[in-house]
Amino acid sequence: MSRIFEPYQRIERSIITKYKKEIWNPFTQAVKEYELILPGDRIAVCISGGKDSMLMAKLMQELHRHTNVPFDLVFLVMDPGYNEINRQKIESNAKLLHIPITIFETNIFAVANKTEKDPCYLCARMRRGHLYKKAQELGCNKIALGHHFNDVIETVVMGMFYSSMLQTMPPKLHSDHFEGMEVIRPMYRIHEDAIIAWKNYNELEFIQCACRFTENCTMCDNGGGGSKRQEIKTLIRRLKRDNPYIEKSIFNSIHAVSLDTFPGYKTRRVKHSFLERYYDGREDIDTGIKKDNRE
Repeated sequence: MSRIFEPYQRIERSIITKYKKEIWNPFTQAVKEYELILPGDRIAVCISGGKDSMLMAKLMQELHRHTNVPFDLVFLVMDPGYNEINRQKIESNAKLLHIPITIFETNIFAVANKTEKDPCYLCARMRRGHLYKKAQELGCNKIALGHHFNDVIETVVMGMFYSSMLQTMPPKLHSDHFEGMEVIRPMYRIHEDAIIAWKNYNELEFIQCACRFTENCTMCDNGGGGSKRQEIKTLIRRLKRDNPYIEKSIFNSIHAVSLDTFPGYKTRRVKHSFLERYYDGREDIDTGIKKDNRE
């Protein structure tokens, strides 16, 4: 007689069976490769209510059950001022998925909506600050965010096109303002298409961008139509028609940066020029004196 599974159990099983190759394996690979979880960690899994953060919560929950590494989880939901429908949707999905969420209230939407200059940027900064603070209060040393593979490569292209910088999202990062706190991105190697396929297969519905200021908020969990990020999504999709490996190439490129070929770079907020190392071990052309510009 076959076992009858509850809805949440079927959803969990789909992660490690049907979507093992597309979701579970890339997730565990990122955790190991980037050393995202260490013994003794207490991690705040930050849930916005979208498809990405909800899947991340289930992944972290499954890992916690099956790994030999001792660590603790808190499933943290920050309410920045959701309307009643979105708040209820998050709570009902958490109940359906058997995710024991901890909710705390903020007035982020009310504050961000009063500014006309880049409210999405302000909203994102305030969200991160509130999440760090609450996680720290709950004894956590890390917060986990639901950024995925496509967020990573889109950020590379966006930085080049709109910020005149080569930059991306690192798999983990120390907080500058909350001592001892780190942000980790466990879904770093999971493609968005796989997340959408998992959601549709299990007939799940999650909230979209819940921002009250604009439906095109680029910083929200699911992105937004008409945003710069959406423009880059469309561009990469077009390039992929001619080069099916374009996404992989962009992703691999940030793991193989050749600083020796760059005329300038920035590290720890300090700008550097290739000239600082250009004469290392070489004789000056005019004087014949050995040059050594290393500090």
